[in-house]
Amino acid sequence: MIVVADTTAITTLVKVGKERLLQDLFGQVIVPPAVQSELLSYHARLPDFIASRALAHERLPATLSLGSGEAEAITLAKEITADLLLTDDRKARAVAVSLGINCTGLLGIVVKAKQTGRIRSARQLIESLETGGGLYLSDAVKDETLKLAGERT
Repeated sequence: MIVVADTTAITTLVKVGKERLLQDLFGQVIVPPAVQSELLSYHARLPDFIASRALAHERLPATLSLGSGEAEAITLAKEITADLLLTDDRKARAVAVSLGINCTGLLGIVVKAKQTGRIRSARQLIESLETGGGLYLSDAVKDETLKLAGERT
């Protein structure tokens, strides 16, 4: 599976020591140069399963009002025909979907990790992401995620 990511999912999981979930679920995760740069501005080094790849063409037009990481991640995902783009940015998802790119975000990763037995509790991971990762989630979003993970009816 070819997976491209922007910064949020990777950096949030690194903050709570759960970045290996990405490797367990996807093997390698590919990031464009802008995302690599953003990650390295927050973390001393990248996990070994993160691979940086240059864009073959110029990124999406700036008129889309996306950050450089999101724009480059979408462009790279399109260029290499990625199976999945990891992004939590609403505008980035809308653009990606309009280009035919499948997307998921951090909570999609939590659900997949629970469904595949990579974690015991989606609730515990969500709490960790909120307290240690700086993630803010509404109660409604948490409830829906827990339902999808099979932890709430």
